[in-house]
Amino acid sequence: MHDLCKGFSSLALVGAFLAPAAMADCGDVSVAEMNWASAEVIANIDSFIMTEGYGCNVELIPGATLPSFTSLNEKGRPQVLPEMWANAAELLINQGIAEGRMEVLNEAPFATAGEGFFIPRWLQEENPELTSVEAVLARPDLFPHPEDEERGGLHTCPAGWGCQINTGNLYRAFEMENKGWDLVLTGSGAGLDGTIAKAGERKEPWMGYYWTPTTLMGQYDMVLLDWETGFDADHWKTCIVNAECADPKPTSWTKSRVVSLATTDFSSENPEIAAYLQKRVFTDAEIGAILTWKDANQATGEDTALEFLATSDAWKDWVPADVVAKVEKAL
Repeated sequence: MHDLCKGFSSLALVGAFLAPAAMADCGDVSVAEMNWASAEVIANIDSFIMTEGYGCNVELIPGATLPSFTSLNEKGRPQVLPEMWANAAELLINQGIAEGRMEVLNEAPFATAGEGFFIPRWLQEENPELTSVEAVLARPDLFPHPEDEERGGLHTCPAGWGCQINTGNLYRAFEMENKGWDLVLTGSGAGLDGTIAKAGERKEPWMGYYWTPTTLMGQYDMVLLDWETGFDADHWKTCIVNAECADPKPTSWTKSRVVSLATTDFSSENPEIAAYLQKRVFTDAEIGAILTWKDANQATGEDTALEFLATSDAWKDWVPADVVAKVEKAL
């Protein structure tokens, strides 16, 4: 028994020396801080945890989806893209993984992420059959058009947005005009947001295109509708996204893939941090609440990250207890 205990003591002593060494090896880390609310907040959460919990020297690099990805792919910097909408560079991501330059550390940093047609959760709870697009299309009476209450209103994107073409083609594909629906033209991004905010404040029905995670979808608790048809990838690429499509057919909206991406060097050199990123998943309620707080307080990404870390316990499940203690001490 004495020898066994002595063995454990020796292992503990070795671990005590190895842990600081691993921490010191973190060194310089570059993280993309992309130019929309959720990506900005997550980058700052990652930065604070890496800095205070793992002893890294983190540089946040401003960017956007394709520029940040291109830089990671070609230069290896930034090393981490916390919120990468992978559809925008699917082939290049697959190539980069195959050639050993990058890897996906987290296949779903959000419990729900995507785009399509939304309705308010409260309306779905009052009408539990409204879980799919087809079910909603059967009830235009619940979503009166602002210019004709006898018709249902589907809010679409402003002119020039790709989603305006997609929504218009799906409107025709699902024969929505014959089912009692007309498009609601929103004019601009602010106009589209305004219709959601107005309906949310008045607790009025709303149906239309948007995406999540976003401040508005969290603030007004909107639900992304399921589609009762499969996804036809070829038809989507050749017709649904094409303004000249003559004969659109029913299909679901293309599935959005949102991942946390990193260079392979980063993962191999920082396995503890890679493990954190793999566990870092935000529920709809968590990301919705923090984005709402950010908007209401006109806060920076850094301030919002600190608010999340100070008020939520969710992140404590993503890292070991010693890291939790260091982060809490730094708050």
